[in-house]
Amino acid sequence: MNTSGREVLGLPPDARGVLPSQHLARAVEERIIEVGDNLHVPPSNIQPASIDLRLGETAYRIRSSFLPDNRPVEEKLKEFVIDEIDLRREGAVLETKRPYLIPLLEHLNLPQDVRGKANPKSSTGRLDVFTRVISDHGGRFDEIEAGYTGRLWLEVVPLSFTVRVAQFLALNQLRLSLGNASLTDEEIRSRHESEPLLFRDGVPVSDLVVDRGLFLGLDLRGDASGRVGYRARDYAPVLEMASVGNADPDVYWEPVRKEEGDRIVLAPEHFYLLLSEESVRIPPGLAAEMTAYDPTSGELRTHYAGFFDPGFGYSPDASFSGSRAALEVRAHDVPFMIEHGQRVCRLTFERMVEPPLVLYGQGIGSSYQQQMDTLSKHFRRRV
Repeated sequence: MNTSGREVLGLPPDARGVLPSQHLARAVEERIIEVGDNLHVPPSNIQPASIDLRLGETAYRIRSSFLPDNRPVEEKLKEFVIDEIDLRREGAVLETKRPYLIPLLEHLNLPQDVRGKANPKSSTGRLDVFTRVISDHGGRFDEIEAGYTGRLWLEVVPLSFTVRVAQFLALNQLRLSLGNASLTDEEIRSRHESEPLLFRDGVPVSDLVVDRGLFLGLDLRGDASGRVGYRARDYAPVLEMASVGNADPDVYWEPVRKEEGDRIVLAPEHFYLLLSEESVRIPPGLAAEMTAYDPTSGELRTHYAGFFDPGFGYSPDASFSGSRAALEVRAHDVPFMIEHGQRVCRLTFERMVEPPLVLYGQGIGSSYQQQMDTLSKHFRRRV
């Protein structure tokens, strides 16, 4: 699309930042985001600062991951396909450690000044289902260049659990933005001083660590029983990703308890769900993204769901101060000790073009506001 996104969306010439829900809805109306075959984008799929992307009717089991570079994905895919799987009706089972490539229902017709960034949905990341988007002629995963026109494909690799997925299920989401949206470290510090972004024990963090974003540490103090999180069980049954609140957590997860000194040892190549020590607060004019920070030169890998919408951990009446973040952690090669407060990730911030009309947690079915547990919405809640 050769037109300007600012013009199509009715924005001022100097507008910059992440598009909020009301402009994403307009992008759907203007066919910047569209689906074919007489389908439509449900309003419920539009989040405060992102839009859910849904699986198409076919999954391709492939022998390896790849990037298309200067070729269309569909053309290059033919060299990698092992099997073709029907996702219609009851869906199909995706096995662990096997890569699949699935055409997404949504297509893009981006204006020349609008770019995209994709990330797994939070519930997808908490199941250790690895996803990333590729686009025609794209040289990077999850990043859609400004002006892109074409379809999108989702690479899916279940790492801990065998899962069942079906057409129309959303495993990832897309943000659209204009201009330079990123906040500098100085801007982050200034925002924290005027409107705190991180809290510890209900009090704004005073010893803020800022380096291309805000650092978060681990909470390994645990609950009254010493439980600090969960580890994925081996050889669990198939998990139905379309089913919410029904799976027995004890079948899929084993509790992880701290040892003396508020620390745990991560077993190599096992997946852990832990919580951040700090509580995060994303005000209406900002969006955030979790990025991995590896202080161990390869021994520790943090794999995150990514996007934090405006309103996460935010209360207009100050009835609560932030929500803790779920941290998805895996050690490689050797057992690795982690300790309470150890920094394992950073939050980067972007400005919104304008605040969304509806914030995270305000009647939109948000699953993780004020979370005290790390398990995804698929599992029965513990009493």
